[in-house]
Amino acid sequence: MAAQSDSHQSNTFAEAASTLVNELRATFVSGETRNYKWRVSQLKQLYKIAENHEPEIIDALLADVGKPPLETVAYEIAMLKNSCKTAIKELKHWMTPEKVRTSLTTFPASAEIVSEPLGVVLVISAWNYPFLLSLDPVIGAIAAGNAVVLKPSEIAPATSALLAKLVGEYMDNSSIRVVEGAVDETSALLQQKWDKIFYTGSPCFSPLVFFYCNGRVGRIVMAAAAKHLTPVVLELGGKSPVVVDSNSNINLQVTTRRIIAGKWGCNNGQACISPDYIITTKDYAPKLVDALKTELESFYGKNPLESKDLSRIVNSNHFARLTKLLDDDKVSGKIVHGGEKDETKLRISPTILLDVPRDSLIMSEEIFGPLLPIITVDRIEESFEVINSGPKPLAAYIFTNNKNLKEQFVKTISAGGLVINDTTIHLAVHTLPFGGVGDSGVGAYHGKFSFDAFSHKKAVLYRSFFGDASIRYPPYTKTKFRLMKALMTGSIVGIIRAIFGKS
Repeated sequence: MAAQSDSHQSNTFAEAASTLVNELRATFVSGETRNYKWRVSQLKQLYKIAENHEPEIIDALLADVGKPPLETVAYEIAMLKNSCKTAIKELKHWMTPEKVRTSLTTFPASAEIVSEPLGVVLVISAWNYPFLLSLDPVIGAIAAGNAVVLKPSEIAPATSALLAKLVGEYMDNSSIRVVEGAVDETSALLQQKWDKIFYTGSPCFSPLVFFYCNGRVGRIVMAAAAKHLTPVVLELGGKSPVVVDSNSNINLQVTTRRIIAGKWGCNNGQACISPDYIITTKDYAPKLVDALKTELESFYGKNPLESKDLSRIVNSNHFARLTKLLDDDKVSGKIVHGGEKDETKLRISPTILLDVPRDSLIMSEEIFGPLLPIITVDRIEESFEVINSGPKPLAAYIFTNNKNLKEQFVKTISAGGLVINDTTIHLAVHTLPFGGVGDSGVGAYHGKFSFDAFSHKKAVLYRSFFGDASIRYPPYTKTKFRLMKALMTGSIVGIIRAIFGKS
């Protein structure tokens, strides 16, 4: 009976998802979402959500992940408002067809690239920044003129419920909808035919993982999309390294503060671009550890488990996962700072581990928490080999004053994004694409890159009836052959020679 009930429920979810997609596709076909005024009006409504409901958003994120209000305001609400303002300001320019040059082959002609909406798109969001990462992709989808379904993460239930409520109240529900739920609802949505799927999450960790035999969720989404040849944007994660140079007289206090801000100041390490591990030289490591200890105590006090400035671990599953990383025999003796845990409050203090073996569990998967291993090398240049020996990360950071080392880092390291002498702040630069490479993701967004992610770049060539060339048409003579060959290569000299019968 249970199996029959589960099957019936799955069919119900699938039917509801199919109905939803059909309703939104009817709206899209009507042309409503293509209208500039509609796009701007919906972007302004999104801005109002962030502007008018700051207290409720703060409370929801406190309930879901214990996020400090400053982090919510600065890294979620303010960044979303900035994204809305950028899109509203630039939308007319983004929508304007881009004039491009034509070739001698098509003369006389003109050409342009027209950005057109893809259709009905699905955005599957993450739990760690549940407000920003839900609505930021939606900004791009609306700006590009699409109908949108947003599936927030059920691991952040308070934010999910708030998003469903606010989107229902503020947005055009004939074109923009929120679907709440867990794995069954997400699976039902993934069975539908979409014109694009945008997924934000870890390559390893997600609610889906616990139901798909620890499979990588990005691959699950991509496999579902492949059934309908649906394009995807996958914002995943990975092990984002920090290289700390010991030979260029860096400002160590600023370095450690910026590492801490990017690690523990970003949702207590539960962020896809948080520093995942540090690489420095053996001789410099003790000095770096001491500096990190000093600044951590300055920021979070002697008992960081009681600090109101640190997010808690999102749930017991992730707490158990992080505990397993710390309890690994290869790692448990490497803790040089922190390591305190409070399972009842789901809190783990900022933890530093020194000389962690590279074959340990903590170095084989994304940490996504407040644990920061340090591995050491003899020469700082060896750090590049360490990074490149693993999958390409979503972000990579280096602290150095050495110009050659900076250039080598940019040239050698393949990652979604690089930052020199800071961590994570490239996320706030809307003129930079944000996305991964290889295992850390497919595609990019932010600013115009979001608009492009949800648009099709349609090639359009305009010609008149003037200038019709007979060389295109049979019979194909030797003269036509020579002239066509010259035209296709674009050589004026070749065309002249062909006209006068010279090969």
